[in-house]
Amino acid sequence: MSFNDKVVVITGAGSGIGRALAENLAGKGAKLALSDIDEVGLAETVRRCHALGVEIKSDRLDVSAREAVLAYAAAVHAHFGKVDQIYNNAGVAHHGDVETTEFKDFERVMDIDFWGVVNGTKAFLPYLIESGDGHVVNVSGLSGLIAFPGQSAYNSAKFAVRGFSEALRQEMLIEKKPVKATCVHPGFIKTAVARNATMSAGLDHNSLAEVFDNQLAIHSPEMAAETIVHGVRKGHGRVLIGWEAEALDLLARVTASGYQRVVALGTGRFLK
Repeated sequence: MSFNDKVVVITGAGSGIGRALAENLAGKGAKLALSDIDEVGLAETVRRCHALGVEIKSDRLDVSAREAVLAYAAAVHAHFGKVDQIYNNAGVAHHGDVETTEFKDFERVMDIDFWGVVNGTKAFLPYLIESGDGHVVNVSGLSGLIAFPGQSAYNSAKFAVRGFSEALRQEMLIEKKPVKATCVHPGFIKTAVARNATMSAGLDHNSLAEVFDNQLAIHSPEMAAETIVHGVRKGHGRVLIGWEAEALDLLARVTASGYQRVVALGTGRFLK
């Protein structure tokens, strides 16, 4: 499958995996509809992709604002005349256990990480079906494969993205609609997600961010983007990025709920 002249929508394109996806697909000749709530970061992504000579539409977009997303989808379709793929990549994180995480923090993570995916998918799905060769790519994470202590809000959203994406894929197969769905589970990627995460009271933001940045983040966004694009080209329903994603997926399959004790023992020291 060629990406040349495909109209590709990428949310959260201002940095990290979103930016790497934009550059990767621009290099393959795709036309890009890029969005982010971070206008400065988005402008830098646009600058880099313009250098590759592709057509770009860029917009500030809050994926949790449903009416804005619906209007955005219509505007993208009107601009390009079609839409072939959407990469629902925008996301945020919050660190904190169930007891200390406030309701507003659960709501914010769910609004962006889960409802943002639902909003983007439903807004663009009619256009993807119309294209005759559509593809929905939803970014979940390791936290959609197994749960981590101190990540209850993020776990909830990412498991929800996984269930939503897998149901969508099955529905498109049953209804013989020309749309594929891929759920992406990145491992530890060098992005600003930990640095930009919110924290419950009593947690040391800098310490947790440094653990992620210096000890856990081992893969480049460019590696993640190329893995995702390869999976989309092959039509895979699930894309695991990194050996750690493959290992944790296997752990969950082999041990069922037994993985929870293993993960709790392995991660507990980072949460105190």
